[in-house]
Amino acid sequence: MAFLQWRRFNFFDKEIVKDEGGQVFDGLKGIDISVCASGRGQILFLNSLLHYEGNIHFLNRNLELSTFKAYELRITHLCQVKQQGILVTVGDDEPGTNPIIKVWNLEKRDKAGNPTCSRIVRAVPGKESSPVSALAVHENLNLMAVGFQDGTVVVYRGDVTRDRHSKSRVIHHTAGAVTGLAFRQAAKVNHLFVVTKDSVQSYNLTAKDHKEELDAFGCEPRCSVLSDTSQDNQFVIGRPDAVYFYQTDGRGPCLVFEGEKKTLQWYRGYLVVVGKENKAMPRPPPGGQSRDMSIVNVYDIQNKFIAYSAPLPDVTDVICEWGSLYILTGENRLMQLIEKDIQTKLEMLFKKNLYVLAINLAKSQHFDQDGLVDIFTQYGDHLYSKGDYDGAINQYVKTIGKLEPSYVIRKFLDAQRIHNLTAYLQSLHKAQLATEDHTTLLLNCYTKLKDTNKLDQFIYSKDKEVDFDVETAIKVCRQAGYYDHALSLAERHSQHEWYLKIQLEDIKDYQKALTYISKLGFYEAESNMKKYGKILMSEVPQQTTELLKRLCTDYRPSDIPLADEQTLQGGMPARIHKAPADEFIHIFVSNSSKLMEFLEHMIKVQPSSPSLLYNTLLELYLHDMAHDGSQKAELDRKSLDLLQNTDAHYDVNQALVLCQMHNYKAGILYLYERERLYQQILRYHMDHDEYVHIINTCKKFGGQDPNLWVQALAYFARKEENCRTQMMEVLQHIDRHNLLPPLLVVQTLAHNSTATLAVVKDYITRRLQQENDQIQEDERLIHQYRQETEKMRSQIQELKTSAKIFQVSKCSICNHPLELPSVHFLCQHSFHQHCFEGYAENETECPVCMPENRKILDIIRAQEQHKELHEQFHHQLERAPDGFSVVADYFGRGVFNKVTLITDSPAAPPPSGVNPFGEPPELQIKPAAPKPASKSAAAPNPFDDDDDTSNPFLAESTNPFGEPESTNPFGED
Repeated sequence: MAFLQWRRFNFFDKEIVKDEGGQVFDGLKGIDISVCASGRGQILFLNSLLHYEGNIHFLNRNLELSTFKAYELRITHLCQVKQQGILVTVGDDEPGTNPIIKVWNLEKRDKAGNPTCSRIVRAVPGKESSPVSALAVHENLNLMAVGFQDGTVVVYRGDVTRDRHSKSRVIHHTAGAVTGLAFRQAAKVNHLFVVTKDSVQSYNLTAKDHKEELDAFGCEPRCSVLSDTSQDNQFVIGRPDAVYFYQTDGRGPCLVFEGEKKTLQWYRGYLVVVGKENKAMPRPPPGGQSRDMSIVNVYDIQNKFIAYSAPLPDVTDVICEWGSLYILTGENRLMQLIEKDIQTKLEMLFKKNLYVLAINLAKSQHFDQDGLVDIFTQYGDHLYSKGDYDGAINQYVKTIGKLEPSYVIRKFLDAQRIHNLTAYLQSLHKAQLATEDHTTLLLNCYTKLKDTNKLDQFIYSKDKEVDFDVETAIKVCRQAGYYDHALSLAERHSQHEWYLKIQLEDIKDYQKALTYISKLGFYEAESNMKKYGKILMSEVPQQTTELLKRLCTDYRPSDIPLADEQTLQGGMPARIHKAPADEFIHIFVSNSSKLMEFLEHMIKVQPSSPSLLYNTLLELYLHDMAHDGSQKAELDRKSLDLLQNTDAHYDVNQALVLCQMHNYKAGILYLYERERLYQQILRYHMDHDEYVHIINTCKKFGGQDPNLWVQALAYFARKEENCRTQMMEVLQHIDRHNLLPPLLVVQTLAHNSTATLAVVKDYITRRLQQENDQIQEDERLIHQYRQETEKMRSQIQELKTSAKIFQVSKCSICNHPLELPSVHFLCQHSFHQHCFEGYAENETECPVCMPENRKILDIIRAQEQHKELHEQFHHQLERAPDGFSVVADYFGRGVFNKVTLITDSPAAPPPSGVNPFGEPPELQIKPAAPKPASKSAAAPNPFDDDDDTSNPFLAESTNPFGEPESTNPFGED
């Protein structure tokens, strides 16, 4: 038999169904069963067609049997809907009439406890009656098909449970009896398979009952079944020669299982075939007749093996319910086939080394990857132990991602199977699960095998996705000497550092390295030039300098056009990148000429460059000028131009130090002059005994610093050689500007043995005459001030002791005759009251005298502000050659006086009705009343004591004009 070619296993355990007491269930004994059905948790049995009882027997899971009478005569067919409590039966109530279809609602019971019949319809195929041969009901209860012995198929559309919503139509009619019907639904399309003994057809019930002829032969009754989704809901029929599978549009595969088929059933992906065994039972039961033997085969169609096969006596039907497979045998014995668990099945297969079958079985049971990995590993170990390394590596590859790679790598390293190891490592990289060590090992395998093609394929393949650690691959290729491969990887994956390392350290192609840097982005180019700039400068100085110029001004990668598409379309130009030039000076450590070129370029393009660039360039100029005589003039010009450039940002102190170190006279003198260090300029010429330059320096800068002439006089006074001409010129300027007292001039020249009295004769005579004239002028001023002081004292005394008569007859503002009321001031100014109120800013000041008084007050306030400058006073006192003149100057400013200010105010009115001047009472007189100033308003005096009376400079009172009683500046009486 052909099916013997399939492996046979015992994946089911056969048991006789027993009741709760452990006894063999014999509740069906005495019932002549011909048809069975199942669904909704119960098994249904029909009496044999030969017995006219019309009963339906229900068996629940607790093996409790119940019966109700559905028809008066007999029942021929029944169909239990799997998903709903609806039962459809076909039977006869009266002899000689058409069969009756009844629809029972098992979830509704009548008063007797029997199911409720919701619909009764006559099964009439056409004009002539015919027995029903097949019945099928769609799970959605909208389609029902009935096949007849005369070859007719009637389809009922609409609600199966109601007459009103259902319509019938004959869709098939042939000469042979219909032996099987089955509905198949795919998406929203419903098909009906119709099989007779001579044909197999399918009808598209959605597309106007379109018919499709599938085969020219059919099958016997109960030899057709619809598979589940694991076999794409195919229609299966059994014939003596084979089992055939059908789709809605044609025949599918065919499995050659020879032998007479009695029943076909589908159970959980298994095809259950009950065939007829040629051998009868060896021993018939006592007193009974010999029964036919049936053979039950359970086929795993997907994995191509027999899951169970055993002969059983006279099998009536196969039932699938309660998660198990039940077989009804002769004498109504109910047998149960219990499927073994998947792990037990796998262990049985492992013992027989049937790993391929175990894998297929696990996949059909929807094992996850973790479960499959164990099988793959065991299978790989089995093949490895047999020496089938290629097969083993294929299985190990399937474990990638779950099994530790070192488990496999260690095996093949020990076996020295480098080809198999390479294949595994390649798969590991494709899965993107390789580590750096795996990449290293794979590349080492390529290099050991000298397999350049594989290495090229691994590295140069542009289309494939990168499935390895690039940096590790570059390292291995570099160590193995495959520089081109390493460079290709580094360039393709933007490993700039590795590319430059290989080019500069291994290949030593400096030009390519520099070209590569010029194509990088700004930040990458900047960092790499800082790192490799010294090497490149020593090998390709000109190109390196040009790149640095670009990098520090307006950098753009060399492979990018100057004007991009966005700029050409009027958009904003790209951002300008500029590296700080002072960070690249160290690169030119061994090439000063290129450094000078670079710095000159940067200063020209960017005048605002940092001071370091200017200082470095100046140092280069001075250094080369000192060591290269051929270009001394040019370098001298450049140095001085740099120092005199007003836009140059060099550090003056550092530049001065550089000029002094290299004895650059022009630079030293310019910097001294720029910083106004005139003393240093003079000292420089003195150190070099340059008499002419000394005099010229004093002439040029003497106005800013008169002390230069004094320094020059001291310098020439110390010279023992004849410097009479220079000393005479210096003395003229000292005399003209009064820079030194004569005594100091004489003392200075006393140190020079060559200086005679004739040198200073005219100077001393002229100075003595000037001092005599000054003494006479001072004596005249003293006499004048004494007279003015006495005059002021007499005026003050007069104001204090005698009455003041106001005899002014005209207003000092409008110059009209005075009229009452009027206002009088002690300063002999009188006003109309309305004129005074219109022009006066306040009632206590005379409008005419107020401008002059305010000038005096402003002078006093300015003197008070100068009083606060104590630090300035002490500073001048310490540095002045004549301290007495400084003190006298501050005395003249009034720094040491406490001045009390008394402003003019209108006179207080006399008592009511009293006029001391004998004038009419209507005349308003306002004499000036002294108003002492607050003592706290006086400026602090560093020479003042707490006792005001001890200060001879404190003014006791003031005249109406704000002047003190004692105005003698010399403090005399």
